[in-house]
Amino acid sequence: MSPFIGEFAGTALLITMGCGVVANVLLTGSKGQNSGWIVITFGWGMAVFLGVYSSTSLGGSGHLNPAVTIALTATGQFDADMLPVYLMAQFAGAIAGATIAWLAYFQHFAATADKDLKLAVFCNAPAIRSVLPNLITEIIGSFLLMFGALAMSKPTNTLGTLDALPVGLLVLGIGLSIGGPTGYAINPARDLGPRIAHFLLPIPGKRDSDWSYSWIPVVGPVIGALIAAFVFKMI
Repeated sequence: MSPFIGEFAGTALLITMGCGVVANVLLTGSKGQNSGWIVITFGWGMAVFLGVYSSTSLGGSGHLNPAVTIALTATGQFDADMLPVYLMAQFAGAIAGATIAWLAYFQHFAATADKDLKLAVFCNAPAIRSVLPNLITEIIGSFLLMFGALAMSKPTNTLGTLDALPVGLLVLGIGLSIGGPTGYAINPARDLGPRIAHFLLPIPGKRDSDWSYSWIPVVGPVIGALIAAFVFKMI
């Protein structure tokens, strides 16, 4: 399999399960409705596990995250010629995964009156909206992700040698500890891809896609991952 297929499939699986668990908790009439933050964080952790494992099995590197790919490229640990391929695969996979989650919960989107909850299935919004604190939180969460992933992996230009389960547990821990203020995007594709899907899909009674906030879950993770990669390289 090709790296594009691996990253596309892994990211699509990640987002299908990740958006799916949020839909399960938030949307009206779902069997998991109101089951809470712990369920969401565990769901995302297992989504990362499946995504990384599948990506590496299908020819990808298990990045699933443009911030990770950019940081590894910037520190000379990933082939710069492959950067556009990985970014395209990750964002396309994220849009596809969000669309699959929408199809799975199609009836529940129609049954849910709250427009904010419908949007929350796809992308993040801060608990308290304030640009600098929100940006800093995403930087911190993404630093933890990148530094932790590098610490658990062997020196290589991919994360393919990293077992999938530890990465899932790392994301679970970040969600439980740092996820409260912004919902811990820690991945530009995880937020922007589904946000684009929300904008494009014919979701009944939906609101706007909150584009004014959309840059924070993109810029913050890239900054955090870059800092972590350079710090880890220095030590």
